[in-house]
Amino acid sequence: MKTPTKQILAGAFACAATAFLINPAIASDDEEALVSFKTLSPGTALELAEAALEACREADYQVAVAVVDRFGILQALLRDRYAGSHTPDTATRKAWTSVSFRTNTLALADSTQAGKEASGIRNVTNALMVGGGVQVTAAGALVGGIGVSGAPSGEADDECAKAGIEQISDKLDF
Repeated sequence: MKTPTKQILAGAFACAATAFLINPAIASDDEEALVSFKTLSPGTALELAEAALEACREADYQVAVAVVDRFGILQALLRDRYAGSHTPDTATRKAWTSVSFRTNTLALADSTQAGKEASGIRNVTNALMVGGGVQVTAAGALVGGIGVSGAPSGEADDECAKAGIEQISDKLDF
């Protein structure tokens, strides 16, 4: 019997193989050899983490804030002095989940509940379907993700993350 992770990987491989057979242009010679993309700079990631932390402090929440790049790799992590010991890992997982699934975790918390079609993705290693993970976009392109953990609810974590993004939004325009 296959584990859920092996089932997901097998399904993804089958989809990719089918797509190649249906559309051989995927591997055509017309494809560009290099791709370009934008991602958060380390300085901007730190500024975003600080802004979200400050937004939570103003609401009297002690939290951890994690910022990942567009690939889900950690760029900045801050933990307030009284935030729980679990909050750095939880914030990082929320940020990673928002980038990996290209959806804010507050929406995923609802759409992946037991009995719903997407509930199986809760079994993906490190995925965390709890509010507080928000995509960071610039001109419609994904450039990173932020996760906040430690406020009284996922909704409050989400608000702090969005407040942090708002504080640096002038740097995200291109």
